[in-house]
Amino acid sequence: MWVPNFPITVVSAVVASAGAVCIFKDMYGGPAFDHSVRADGKTVIVTGANTGIGKEVAWEFAKRGAKVFMACRDLEKCEEVRRDIVLETKNKFVYCRPCDLASLASVRDFVAMFKSEEPKLHVLVNNAGVMEPPEPLTRDGFEPQLGVNHLGHFLLTNLLLDTLKASAPSRVVIVAASAHYRGKINKQDLNMTQTKDKTSAYAQSKLANVLFARELGRRLLDSNVAVIAVDPGLTDTSLTRHMSMMKSVTRFLIYPIFWPFMKKPKTGAQVILHAALHDKMDTCAGDYYV
Repeated sequence: MWVPNFPITVVSAVVASAGAVCIFKDMYGGPAFDHSVRADGKTVIVTGANTGIGKEVAWEFAKRGAKVFMACRDLEKCEEVRRDIVLETKNKFVYCRPCDLASLASVRDFVAMFKSEEPKLHVLVNNAGVMEPPEPLTRDGFEPQLGVNHLGHFLLTNLLLDTLKASAPSRVVIVAASAHYRGKINKQDLNMTQTKDKTSAYAQSKLANVLFARELGRRLLDSNVAVIAVDPGLTDTSLTRHMSMMKSVTRFLIYPIFWPFMKKPKTGAQVILHAALHDKMDTCAGDYYV
């Protein structure tokens, strides 16, 4: 009588299932942006470019021939990534510059430094973000998620508008998130000192991103500066590192459940590249892409 080898059967089933999940994960992420599209002659700023999606975006721009300015708070980590990008892409025009979006003074210093070095700016990618950080306030007294995710980028963009207009056609890409659907602008208490609800504060900051994109797009209609808001989708980055569930054993239960649906940072970066480089995005005025 033939008796099936159950251990081998079980292992085979597990391996097959794991392979199927990996294939699904890659398909779920969607296709990569057209590799043939170049960025030669373009000057690009990417905030939060030393990790996650921002790192992949900076890498892709460098690979496509752009001059890339990595605007980062942690210059040591930025330099490590910059070195790797230059070595792989053979593009020496990749630079680290200090920019702490939690400090309006730092944003102003970054812009002053950039303008002293560069006459042109073709793409500004407002990518950096925080989620439920431990700090109660930014240096300027703002709720940190609103301060970093929106206000720091708001100031950065407005200080660079003259350069963007002078470099037109140019683009502003604002990285938003689906959390904006749950957001509400708390006009009476922007810092949410009454509720201290970090989840709602994050949603508020993401709604502010989308509203900013819409209004900025409206104001720049005749300037040949396109404004695009993008949602990379659920992506496996360090953004959630401060969340309480990620600091407990709960993460070992939650992470495996969401893993098949989480994009790799390189995959999440594709929507930003699409918004920044696709020739049909020139007339966007606050449009929202997922």
